[in-house]
Amino acid sequence: MKRQTVFKVPETAAGKALADFLAVRFPYHDREGWCARIASGHATVNGRTSTPETPLRPGDRIAYDVSGIPEPPVDFAVVVVSDDDDLLIVDKSGNLPCHPGGRYFNHTLWAWLKKVRGLREPQLVNRLDRETSGLVVVAKNPAAARNCRKQFAGRMVEKRYTVLVEADAFPETAACSGWLTADAGSAVRKKRRLVPGGSPDAPPEAGAEWAETRFRLLGQHRGVALVEAVPLTGRLHQIRATLLALGFPVVGDKLYGVDETLFIRFCKGALDEADRRALRMERQALHASGLAFRHPRFGRPVSYALDLPEDMRRALAAAAG
Repeated sequence: MKRQTVFKVPETAAGKALADFLAVRFPYHDREGWCARIASGHATVNGRTSTPETPLRPGDRIAYDVSGIPEPPVDFAVVVVSDDDDLLIVDKSGNLPCHPGGRYFNHTLWAWLKKVRGLREPQLVNRLDRETSGLVVVAKNPAAARNCRKQFAGRMVEKRYTVLVEADAFPETAACSGWLTADAGSAVRKKRRLVPGGSPDAPPEAGAEWAETRFRLLGQHRGVALVEAVPLTGRLHQIRATLLALGFPVVGDKLYGVDETLFIRFCKGALDEADRRALRMERQALHASGLAFRHPRFGRPVSYALDLPEDMRRALAAAAG
């Protein structure tokens, strides 16, 4: 089966050469590597074979054919938490993408749901990053998907995360609100930054998103705190960017952690032992530990809760000495 990743070119990439754009957008290949893939026809623009220097226009559709290319290994440890005619609730590992994208297609939760659970068209209501473990809601029919997505979009779902952060003294409670924007000072295109404060009715720039998160200290150890995070809004990278803005980067986070250059070296497979010691964990220590909403068919409240995963328990124990 042909495997393709397809995405639209944003306004900010207008006029850029195809190879330049891909090397920045997907840094797991350098520019030379992308030139080779474009020349071999594995990367096309609007369905046509292109050259590395092909200029891009907003709205162009870039397709990257990954058929026959080995996918990175993942952890298919998926635990079924609840299963009925409308919903499947699962606990995914901290090394498993939810949807196909980039280098991943068959090595995804989506593919696992099709192959192992026999769902023809899995509809993942919430989406976690590859390195975020925990609860994922899968709708089994369109009506359940619409209902649950409406609840998530309408902030009618209580979401709780458990996270390890770099901290000598995390406060007992904390709340932070502000605007999430692109981090113009970062070398990584997809990184965001939170600017605390301001008014939810006055975005500082186009594309900025208002974000609110509450935190509660669960345990403090030497240099590491165990924290509960409750996002009141659902924004991309919200918890990680907010904690970094507060001065408490997430343990193991290569992008929003102690040093963002770790992310670049990780993409190139160049992390060394010193890097791994700085990270403390192989993945970001963020776990979707709780969800509460109303069942889409019956309207009754349902809630799900998970314990701390083993890798986060080990990191916490190591910090405790």
